[in-house]
Amino acid sequence: MLVAASMPALYLIQERLPDAGLSLGFRPSSLWTGQWWPGLLTSMFVHGGWAHVAMNAVAALAFGPPVARLMGGAKGAASFLLFYVACGLAATAGYGLVHPASYDSLVGASGAVFGLMGGALRLLGRPDHSLRRLRDRRFLTTAAVIMAVNAAAGLIGLAPGMEGAQVAWEAHAFGFVCGALLIGPWARAFEPRRDPFASPPDLRDPDV
Repeated sequence: MLVAASMPALYLIQERLPDAGLSLGFRPSSLWTGQWWPGLLTSMFVHGGWAHVAMNAVAALAFGPPVARLMGGAKGAASFLLFYVACGLAATAGYGLVHPASYDSLVGASGAVFGLMGGALRLLGRPDHSLRRLRDRRFLTTAAVIMAVNAAAGLIGLAPGMEGAQVAWEAHAFGFVCGALLIGPWARAFEPRRDPFASPPDLRDPDV
C-alpha cells in the first residue's frame, strides 16, 4: 500500500519541478556515455502523467501483497522494497541494452511493478505460500498471455489514457522475468525466522 501511495505523492512533487522531473528519467545512451547513470534508479520514481501513475499504483496494489506476505516483520518490509527496486533496476538496464543508442527518456515504475507481477504469479493458487516451479504449466500459460498483451501494448500502442506515448514493453518484460526468477532465492534469504518450539499447523501423523 505504501509503494502504491508513494506514486501519486511523488508525482505531485514531480509536477512542481522546473523540468517536470524529466531530467530524472533514464536515457539508454547514458549506459555508454556515462552522462546520467543515476537515471537507472531515479527513473522508476517519476511518471509521464496521471494515467501512468494510476495504472502502476493499481497494479502495485494487486500484485504487491502476495510477495509482501512472504517476508514478515521489519526485515521483510525492507527486503520487499529491495526486491521492488532490484526488479526496477533490471527492467531499466535491460531496456538500455536493447536500445543502446536511444536518447529518449524512460520514466515510470512499470518495470518494478512487472517484477512484483512475476513474483506474484509464482504464488498463483498457492495458499501455503509455496512457489510454483518455473516450468509449471499454469505459470507459463499465464506468463505467456501477459507477455503477449505487454508486447501488443508496446508494438501497437495500446496504452489507455496515454495516447501517443511510447510503451517500454521490453522494460516490462525484463522486470517480469527478474521478479519470477528472483522471488525464490529472495524469499529464502529474507524469510522470517521461525520459532523452533512452535507446533506445525498440521499435527496429523505424516504417515496417515
